[in-house]
Amino acid sequence: MKKYIKILGLLALTAIQFSCSGNDSADAEAAIPQDATDTFIRASDVSFLPQMESLGTKFYSNGKAEGMLTTLKNAGCNTVRIRLWKNPVNGRSGLSEVKQLAQKARQAGLRVWLTVHYSDNWADPGTQTTPEEWKNLSFADLKTAVTNYTATILTEVKPDIIQIGNEINSGLLWPQGNLISNEQQCIALLSAASATVRSKAPNTKIMIHYAGVNGGATDWFFTKMKSIDYDYIGLSYYPVWHGKDLTEVKNTIDALGKKFSKKVLIAETAYPFTLLHNDQTNNIVGTADQLVTGYPATPAGQRTFVMDIKNLVKASEFGQGFAYWGGEWVAFKGPQSTSGSTFENQALYSFDNNALSVMQAFSKE
Repeated sequence: MKKYIKILGLLALTAIQFSCSGNDSADAEAAIPQDATDTFIRASDVSFLPQMESLGTKFYSNGKAEGMLTTLKNAGCNTVRIRLWKNPVNGRSGLSEVKQLAQKARQAGLRVWLTVHYSDNWADPGTQTTPEEWKNLSFADLKTAVTNYTATILTEVKPDIIQIGNEINSGLLWPQGNLISNEQQCIALLSAASATVRSKAPNTKIMIHYAGVNGGATDWFFTKMKSIDYDYIGLSYYPVWHGKDLTEVKNTIDALGKKFSKKVLIAETAYPFTLLHNDQTNNIVGTADQLVTGYPATPAGQRTFVMDIKNLVKASEFGQGFAYWGGEWVAFKGPQSTSGSTFENQALYSFDNNALSVMQAFSKE
């Protein structure tokens, strides 16, 4: 997601501590077993969930209060995506909170896909800020820090999938890991993270994540990544930024998978169910010209868009799955908030926090 979303998200951070609520309590009697044969990833990013629950936000399914993880699991979602920041403000998306959320997800029978930003805050194509703790390190020491931190993550969280960097179109850990100006160092940092995963958690899948679906740009980027040992190509696809041609999405998945012999996922996508808003925070998508022809901003239009994304990924021999981004990000700070959600009209929930029909897109079939 782009920087201006991230800034608003940071404003929404609070000092209230994480708490469990609803049917997703980590002290459930036993975890729901996972289906090992269900390998196509149907995921939802739930990174805001601990903060929202701590503020008392309730979610509903068919008008009945139900924890979000339970609703996702019942809909057919098999994986949750969770962001991790190094030393974030107030601990939001920090290691402790992420570890607790991962435990809750597993109790609900969901796999854990961890997106490691290697930053104290949002990392995206325009911002890859080195953590404050590491900013004065030599390159050799920075590489060691990445190795040790990655090892700690694997021990503490035990993710099923680990994304080494978030939307790293121009590298990570700037300036030392900038792909444009310090290509060899960028590759060395990613290789160090990858080697750590292979050594410490050989069953964990490794993803490299790029924002966009333009065939030329993605080909250039993943050619740069060819020396790194990884499993999955992850692509962000938002029509508002990356174009409205779903055929291009399918063609790019096919081309990348074939050229690089990798499985490919749409690592982030979203679509509005309305162009209205439910708080006073300006939404990212709010005008008709931002929509894709054939997909109106209605609950049915949102559902059809996500189903079509799922199906085009499944139709590719290289397709491995998809993840919905911002599905939990309802207007949780109230209707008058100017620092609430820029995404409530693209959430998986209506303005009264009731699960929408888009949940059907997580079904196995």
